[in-house]
Amino acid sequence: MLLAAGGSAAAPTSVDYLVVAGGGGGGTQGGGGGAGGFRGSASVSVIAGTSYTVTVGGGGAANTAGNDSVFSTITSLAGGNGGRASGGSINGANGGSGGGAAVSATSGTGGTGQSPQGTAGGANAGNVARYGGGGGGGSATGGAAGSSSGGGNGGTATSSSITGTSTVYAAGGGAGIFTGAVPAVVTAGTGGNSIGGNGSIGNANATDGVINTGSGGGGTGTNVGTVGVGSSGIVVIAYSSSLKDLASVSAGLTCNGSTGNNVSDTTSRPGFKVYKFTAGTGTISW
Repeated sequence: MLLAAGGSAAAPTSVDYLVVAGGGGGGTQGGGGGAGGFRGSASVSVIAGTSYTVTVGGGGAANTAGNDSVFSTITSLAGGNGGRASGGSINGANGGSGGGAAVSATSGTGGTGQSPQGTAGGANAGNVARYGGGGGGGSATGGAAGSSSGGGNGGTATSSSITGTSTVYAAGGGAGIFTGAVPAVVTAGTGGNSIGGNGSIGNANATDGVINTGSGGGGTGTNVGTVGVGSSGIVVIAYSSSLKDLASVSAGLTCNGSTGNNVSDTTSRPGFKVYKFTAGTGTISW
């Protein structure tokens, strides 16, 4: 543990928080990954001398759900992965936000989201010549359904200003589309708010969710291209700058850019101390 000088300032009794889980991976010939659960509309009580768990959930690999993020008693649920056309479920997986349904001639549904953390993924286009998968659900809106001309877009994100700058988190990934034998103008699903991963057309590669936003990865149109992975989540706490800094941060946590760094950011949000945890798991205390 790293210790800071305690000083004479009082410890906080409550802190604002943002807890975003890891986004789900896209599906192989599949739907977009669902966003990690978003929780950040309230404060939580803290007690000096008590240790509080912080876990930053990692993003899911291809066809894999993300991981939960935790602060104290607050848990945000991992994003569900996109469905896939072979070797797994056609339906998107449930999660903080649900994954989109696979690129398949068999009808599939998107996974459910955990309200109010997230939303459902989109259905696929089903039995049509050029079928698109469903977009992954976002924290604000659900993933779009696929169609005969495109993969479904990922659902939209939610904004937070806890760091002092309005930033969006937890968008769904876009779905892929299989073009079939008939030439056509088709489009892949795009990730929500440009932070979710984009789906792909046919054999092309999908893209990943943007790091530390808890967004879903993009699904591919076939089983050839590279599937987009979900992005890692984030945990942020903030409280009055007149109060005491953290006394300890576990070395396994990456805080404000450095492993085990317990120096607060006092410039990004005037009047507040901000601690931004971007990787790892461990404990903090005042």
